[in-house]
Amino acid sequence: METELTDLSWLPALSQASGPLYLAIADAIASDIAAGRLKDGVRLPPHRALAKALGIDFTTVSRAYNEAHRRGLIEGRVGQGTYVRARAGRSSSVPGGLVDMSMNLPPLFDEPAILERMWRDIAALQGDQGLNLLMRYQAVGGAMRDRAAGAGWLKPRLVEVAAERVLVCPGAQGALLAIVSVLASKGDRICAEALTYPGLRSLAAHLGIHVAAVAMDEHGLLPEAFEAVCLEHRPKALYCNPTLHNPTTATLPLKRREAVVAIARRHGVPIIEDDAYGALPTEPVPPLAALAPDLVYHVAGLAKCLSPALRIAYLVVPETISTVRLEGAVRATAGMASPLSAAIATRWIESGVAEDVLTAIRRETRLRQQIAAGTFAGAEYLSDGEGFHLWLKLPPAWTRGEFTARLRTGGVGVVASDVFAVSKPPEAVRVGLGAAETRIELQRSLRIIVDLAVQSPAALTLVV
Repeated sequence: METELTDLSWLPALSQASGPLYLAIADAIASDIAAGRLKDGVRLPPHRALAKALGIDFTTVSRAYNEAHRRGLIEGRVGQGTYVRARAGRSSSVPGGLVDMSMNLPPLFDEPAILERMWRDIAALQGDQGLNLLMRYQAVGGAMRDRAAGAGWLKPRLVEVAAERVLVCPGAQGALLAIVSVLASKGDRICAEALTYPGLRSLAAHLGIHVAAVAMDEHGLLPEAFEAVCLEHRPKALYCNPTLHNPTTATLPLKRREAVVAIARRHGVPIIEDDAYGALPTEPVPPLAALAPDLVYHVAGLAKCLSPALRIAYLVVPETISTVRLEGAVRATAGMASPLSAAIATRWIESGVAEDVLTAIRRETRLRQQIAAGTFAGAEYLSDGEGFHLWLKLPPAWTRGEFTARLRTGGVGVVASDVFAVSKPPEAVRVGLGAAETRIELQRSLRIIVDLAVQSPAALTLVV
């Protein structure tokens, strides 16, 4: 049954608010709903009454209510007013209103001005490139303007990269498939960190290529372990994810990077550097491609730092290698990257929107990491304040399979170590912090993970 509030019976707590006032009001609605101070079906104060009580402009309240409506928190009823919306599932949620944290997505940021510019740039493509963008094939490696935009995007990390060395690929997976298919054949062996990107394991299995594990510690792969693999297996390539490693969050220190490059040179092993998270650190360690531009295939996807929907990655080919074979591999496996997606990425990079999106993702990531640090205090986990996933080591009583199954029954999805493991999987899970639409959802889901971890599996079992 609906409960109606008088005009001034609810006021947002704004004394500590910072940033735009309309966002502070929307955040207060979300916070009071989560805390139980605003129940489902409660009628909120009319726009003008709330504006008068707060001493603000009517349009600020309207904008705040519109933002809360966008988040699915409230609903307007013609002739009746504005009401707290009954809790409903969202695209990122699963039954019970909790979040599937198995996907490692960049967090949604709440900055309407940036969102508006993103869509405005997309609309501007109509006048900029017209029908040709929609009705024509383009070069396999991307139009030169798109390749130049990619080189510009990478410049803060790789300094100067010639646009001719940059190929626009259909996502990082498409780039990796092209590289591995060129460097290795069926029955060959490549090597990778003992815990590695599942997409690399998948494409290697598809191509009939074996993957040898390179041992790691909390700082990333061990150079001496890489050399041992080179001596024993003579791999065709080393694949690695040296910055904000997926799944352990480790960033390989500069001295180790230099050692890895020296070993690769000594044994004639090309390096495939998956720099999926390389744009996130504000003061990044130099990529391997900056240390050895003649040896490293550098893959910089936009999924983690700009938009997963674009499915665009920039592949920087080593200085000593022709792009022809890589272009042929892209053609054979995908034809080309989507020209429309590439054009959107280029437009965002050229207009400065991409940099603003990256800044917003960084800002939201820091806030979510703070929530995780507070919630996971006392737990054994690895994390980095500039990344949006963490690696939770399970207490001795738990196995990774039982832990993930128990969480799933509660509506929370995490990823067990098995999907990353080239060798023996540890008892650990990866937790993505970006899938939750709001920080409140994130905190609630993390609390469930922590509460489960401290319990004994035996205490949760009921067999009759």
